[in-house]
Amino acid sequence: DTSLAEVNSCSPSVPISPSSMINQYKFEDGPELRDLFITVDDPESHITAIETFITYRVVTKTTRGEFDSSEYEVRRRYQDFLWLKSKLEEAHPTLIIPPLPEKFIMKGMVERFSDEFIETRRKALHKFLNRIADHPTLTFNEDFKVFLTAQAWELSSHKKQGPGLLSRMGQTVRAVASSVRGAVKNRPAMFTEMNNYMETFSQKINLLDKIAHRIYKEEKDYFNEMKEYGPIHTLWSASEEDIAESLKGIASCIDRCCRATEKRMAGLSEHLLPVLHEYILYTEILMGVLRRRDQIQGELDSKVDALANKKTEKDLFSEEIGKLEDKVERANNALKADWDRWKQNMQWDMRSTFTNVAENNLRYYEE
Repeated sequence: DTSLAEVNSCSPSVPISPSSMINQYKFEDGPELRDLFITVDDPESHITAIETFITYRVVTKTTRGEFDSSEYEVRRRYQDFLWLKSKLEEAHPTLIIPPLPEKFIMKGMVERFSDEFIETRRKALHKFLNRIADHPTLTFNEDFKVFLTAQAWELSSHKKQGPGLLSRMGQTVRAVASSVRGAVKNRPAMFTEMNNYMETFSQKINLLDKIAHRIYKEEKDYFNEMKEYGPIHTLWSASEEDIAESLKGIASCIDRCCRATEKRMAGLSEHLLPVLHEYILYTEILMGVLRRRDQIQGELDSKVDALANKKTEKDLFSEEIGKLEDKVERANNALKADWDRWKQNMQWDMRSTFTNVAENNLRYYEE
């Protein structure tokens, strides 16, 4: 990334650490003053005769006038987050809705309902809500406000006011239509470029994820071996008086290496793996958004073709085409603005994540 070299070239006389480079980017692209702060914490297990599930406390603090209070505290389970995501996708089909962690943990990293699993999910849910809060359009969605403020019974009541049968059928038809891939005749070049970019990005991010998991597995195997060898040298020292101190010294070194490796593994599992996985999910979301944009474009193209082939009903077709042209323009503008935001966030996330990995590695080898 040449932009990193540019940062260094700005002031060659001053040594710049990776952290200070990240801070420079952070402040250059700093967000406007926020008026909505959300925290997801305090996971709690619930066991019933039918199921076992976890709820999380969602605390919201705001200065917005449309909220009746400045602070709210509610409890939400994973299904509630899924409902919110589906409502946002329904209301804003050509905006990039942040991903949620899957229902079950990926790659068999940790067991479901373990402390590690719950904490990993809590962090992902916290990030999900804050990404929505920082979005210029999604943050004002009415369902998002209900999610943050309604008590459990109020949220259940609100969910029941969902789309009727005809609306759900329409969604099903649209879902089927959007899954059909085909060339759109009049697709603007920039959306073809986006599509190509995402295909390449998907390949690269999946490869990075695969490598990161392999590194984590190798580190874990190394860590487990060291845990065995430390005590072996301690026991050995008891039967070798002449080299007892040397053997104890080796055991102590192994123990320090073991602790350093454990910290390095924690850095990978807490900071690198979740970010890579989030952007794997983002690739699926973005490809879906591009397909939905193409679907709207396809509707317009088919109407234009129908108008060219029909002599009658021209006024009716012209009106429909006008509406579809407006719809395509709105979809294009929404996606273009979101695309720029997403790329900026992605580049910031990748830069900070890999800088963090580099700094962790430096500390590891120093230790």
